[in-house]
Amino acid sequence: MIDHLPEIIGASGQPAPASQPATTDLSWIGNVRDWLPAGWQPAWDAILSVPLLAPVLILTSGWLLAKIIQWAVTRSLGGLSQRTRTQVDDKIVDLVRRPLFLTVFLFFAGVAGKSVSLPDSAERVLLKTLLSLVILVWTGAAFGLLHVFLETLSRNRHKYRIITRKTLPLFELVGKVIVVAFSAYALMLVWGINPTAWLASAGIIGMAVGFAAKDSLANLFGGIFVIADAPYKVGDFVQLDSGERGQVTQIGLRSTRILSRDDIEITVPNAVMANSKIINENGGRWDKERIRAKVGVAYGSDVDHVCKVLLDVARHVDGLCETPEPRVRLRGFGASSLDFELLGWIREPVLRGRILHELHMTIYKRFATEGIEIPYAKHDVYIKEMPSTEHTPATNT
Repeated sequence: MIDHLPEIIGASGQPAPASQPATTDLSWIGNVRDWLPAGWQPAWDAILSVPLLAPVLILTSGWLLAKIIQWAVTRSLGGLSQRTRTQVDDKIVDLVRRPLFLTVFLFFAGVAGKSVSLPDSAERVLLKTLLSLVILVWTGAAFGLLHVFLETLSRNRHKYRIITRKTLPLFELVGKVIVVAFSAYALMLVWGINPTAWLASAGIIGMAVGFAAKDSLANLFGGIFVIADAPYKVGDFVQLDSGERGQVTQIGLRSTRILSRDDIEITVPNAVMANSKIINENGGRWDKERIRAKVGVAYGSDVDHVCKVLLDVARHVDGLCETPEPRVRLRGFGASSLDFELLGWIREPVLRGRILHELHMTIYKRFATEGIEIPYAKHDVYIKEMPSTEHTPATNT
């Protein structure tokens, strides 16, 4: 049916000039008499002699044929859908049943309209109206099919991670805009409207909107990339290269919200998130995170005893994981101390501040009990020569 829409015919049978509006050739619908065998044509002429009998018979036949075609197609497709476990094919069958029936019935309605002696202008308006209804009916069905298709893809996250529950409304909106654009183009062709000027205007408007909303579009596409790439998820503790650290509470299409440890919500545009270095403390193979308690001891201390005390401290601090086990490392020789690190694992990043506090408190107390010195910066002043204590009398001038 759409294949006949672009036929532009002038009055002389030649292509119409570009300045004239496009017209759609609907002569392919034809008259019933042309379809009938030669032996049936006299009977059809007799039916035409009775007012309104021919359109009633055509509409009745069209309604019955539409019901038969609808039943046959849905039954065959329904039989195939019963063999599958998914409900997607069942939804598709339900969506195409009504458009299929209306397409066949409206076609016969057009044939019935041509069987009535109407003026050419009225006949063309009627046929174009019926053809427009067919386009609108299938446009509504396309909306439903698009939703089913995208919803199915959103469930299969391992294969199509860019289409998720959160991005589903965006892709559905874009798909509907495309469907509406094609439908509007088809309707313009049906009613003989030249779409070139409209397309040019839409292009200019699109460029103007793109320049005016470039920041919003950057955040929108950044949100799509963040959701598709999934460098973090809701509930993760992240740290940006600008210094912000907190728990992700919401990932939207325009921005990401982070709740800091001070219970302050930080809203970061997705364009910034997509181009930032992000440290995800919940990333990796598990949610555990290793913490480091740095401490220095004085030169001359028993390093074996220091390691034993630090490990004993780690075993008695609540919150450190037993697996992996805590460990102690001598990291280097400082200017005035031997630099040790006590390494331990915590179950989730939110515990880092509290457990480091307990580790530092316990280490300080144990070192004081064990007699291990924690050096600190101090300066010894040596006086090479004491100043003279004799009183020098003033000189009179």
